Amino acid sequence: MGVRIEKIDLPGMGVRHDVVTAAGQHIGVLSYRNGTREVALYDPEDPDASLASVALTAAEAAAFSDLLGHAALLSQLSGLGGGTIGLFTEQLVLPADSRYLDRPLGDTEARTKTGTSIVAILRGKEVIPSPTPSEILRMDDLIVAVGTREGLDKLDKLLAHSQV
Repeated sequence: MGVRIEKIDLPGMGVRHDVVTAAGQHIGVLSYRNGTREVALYDPEDPDASLASVALTAAEAAAFSDLLGHAALLSQLSGLGGGTIGLFTEQLVLPADSRYLDRPLGDTEARTKTGTSIVAILRGKEVIPSPTPSEILRMDDLIVAVGTREGLDKLDKLLAHSQV
């Protein structure tokens, strides 16, 4: 089943987009003409009555959107194996003292040394799917990898190996 999204015009004010959950709950994002945003939770009995809302600046709205997008992407990737077939997905933060900081991903030889596959890199607001060996690793990169539990543990140790 798809996700139900409703658009409600707010004449003279802006627009409201609601995600309607399977339980009938409305979670709204209000976009006002002046550029401000608001996230609101509505009463299930009366979807026009707000139970709570949070005003967001443009930067906060962008960060919130990125957070939801990253969480959805990682949730989908995590569903690849879920451990039921011995395949796991993990998110690893590249440590600030990693010997691979500011070096190409290929220098890690991750697949050869650990048997894992790095399937994406999350960098700030950017998602780099299927990164190439020439992709330069940056501080605070979130590395999304798929492999066995043992392989992912090896990858974590490999990336955490401090510079000499």
